[in-house]
Amino acid sequence: MQPWESFNASPDYLKDRVILVTGAGQGLGETAALAFARHGATVILLGRNEKKLARVYDAIEAAGGPQPAAIPVDLAAMTDQDCVNLANLIWKEFDRLDAIFHCANGFTFLSPLINQKLEEWVEMFRANVAAPFALTRALLPMLKRAGDSSVVFVGESHGLQPKAFWGGYAVSRAGQAALARIAADEWERELRVNLLVPGPMRGPFRLKTHPAEDLESLPPLQAFEPALLWAIGPASRGHNGETWFWGDQETAHAQG
Repeated sequence: MQPWESFNASPDYLKDRVILVTGAGQGLGETAALAFARHGATVILLGRNEKKLARVYDAIEAAGGPQPAAIPVDLAAMTDQDCVNLANLIWKEFDRLDAIFHCANGFTFLSPLINQKLEEWVEMFRANVAAPFALTRALLPMLKRAGDSSVVFVGESHGLQPKAFWGGYAVSRAGQAALARIAADEWERELRVNLLVPGPMRGPFRLKTHPAEDLESLPPLQAFEPALLWAIGPASRGHNGETWFWGDQETAHAQG
């Protein structure tokens, strides 16, 4: 039994906490941002599409959550200085940061290795590994100061059990898993870092990779909420360097 299966977060579970969510404009990132705000967190929304971020921003405000912030950013194009600038902005506007939920997903398309290009691999590696690393490093002083901070990387099953046609995407996700373990080992006295790997879910990414699948047969994104709330908040205190699986991983691998 997973620790979040019986977890029921109180309405003020994340009160007074500031949480950065990458990939917050749609899919699981949007679900996470709305859930965190609904449980009292001030959410900083990060994503490429300004209109999608605005929609999530408005939904949080309409639901009566703490006023969020929306920052359009393309992780695949970020530089070290961009990360420093973002850290300075968060420091100035919020004076704290308690958690990062890394949910951004750099993906091109499925194809044989022979057809994949260097530029596609580099772009996915930057979005899935390099930028999350640089961003977390830039925000580390605030996370350390929080005293009970959590960094959660949302992983992908193909990064742990790669299959044909997943190419650079699976390799970059394998790198993400390695990054999470290294960060957990190096920063274990200051914060906790864990990898959360969902199985098949009814979201836009699944539609891209399995267009012929009946999405209605899969659990909705909202079913993931207990796991992500448990992982990002104080309930996961004491857990570090772990890989958590949600859903039917065997099915995910078989269908991959």
